[in-house]
Amino acid sequence: MNTKVNNAIERLNEILPLSKRQQGLSNELADVYRKILYSYVDRGRTLNRNEIALQVNDPDESIRILKTNDMVVFDSDGEPVGAYPFTMEQREHEVSVNGHKVHCMCALDALAVSPMFGLETTINSRCHVTAEPISIHQLKREVIDADDSSDIFFGISWNSAANNCCATSLCTEMIFLKGRQTADQWRAEDKDNREIFSLPDAIDFAAGFFVPLMTRQAA
Repeated sequence: MNTKVNNAIERLNEILPLSKRQQGLSNELADVYRKILYSYVDRGRTLNRNEIALQVNDPDESIRILKTNDMVVFDSDGEPVGAYPFTMEQREHEVSVNGHKVHCMCALDALAVSPMFGLETTINSRCHVTAEPISIHQLKREVIDADDSSDIFFGISWNSAANNCCATSLCTEMIFLKGRQTADQWRAEDKDNREIFSLPDAIDFAAGFFVPLMTRQAA
């Protein structure tokens, strides 16, 4: 990975330190957290509250920790609705994986699924600016097929992390852009806070941030 990608991974880890927070979990809760992530590719959905409760000694405390650490997103009824990179909401980034169609919170999240689980994925999304469709067929860090991979870019607006839940702030400004001119114009609107990446660099960024969640153990 190049310096730009490494710097981006470090910066995102400062905003949303998922790996660090995972290391602070008990072994029991770290195991449940990974099971929640795997449930999206194994079942096409998250584990629900009752399923989580069956696997921990103190369900309320476990859910409190996952919610407070912004590792799992819950709705107003206390049901899980997302765990980065996945969401049960119908967002614009749809990923076909392991026979299921799931949604991801942002463009970077969608690119992370294949390297996280070592499975082929097909991402169907759209350009944030023009709404042109974008399709990417991916295996791990390699693009098997895309509309035109050299014409697809990833954009992030760093200053959009406005609250303690990235799902409703920063994730809404981590986007796909189609075409160099479109990407450059989008960045030019706020050069101090916006950054764009080529598709290969974006995949390395996504993998560098998310893959450690699948391998690191609790403290």
